[in-house]
Amino acid sequence: IMRRFWWWPFGRVPEIDAQELHSRLQGGSPPQVLDVRTGLEWRHGHIAGAINVPILHLPEQLPSLGLDKTRPVVAICRTAHRSIPAVRVLRENGYDASQLRHGMQAWWSAGLPVVPGGDANE
Repeated sequence: IMRRFWWWPFGRVPEIDAQELHSRLQGGSPPQVLDVRTGLEWRHGHIAGAINVPILHLPEQLPSLGLDKTRPVVAICRTAHRSIPAVRVLRENGYDASQLRHGMQAWWSAGLPVVPGGDANE
């Protein structure tokens, strides 16, 4: 029965805060950013360089995303609920994954840069 509800946002996963993620993204070997919000949410603003796959499509689309298993992945959503199951899926598939603590809400609250518009990878 657990597999049926794999996307439920329960439990704890490793986290990174918005300022630390922003600093790492400016560094020499930045983490990969996986945005699991809907296409509509994505078009309202996202982190530069992020890949968008809505959480319910992540398991089947993960192999085609081209993520590098040698680099960390930070999963993000609006409030850090959908990113919890995303981190679990990533970790089950051999990625070093964490989530953005408090999601895009924290990123926006910190006044960090976003890229408006764009096509989602739906």
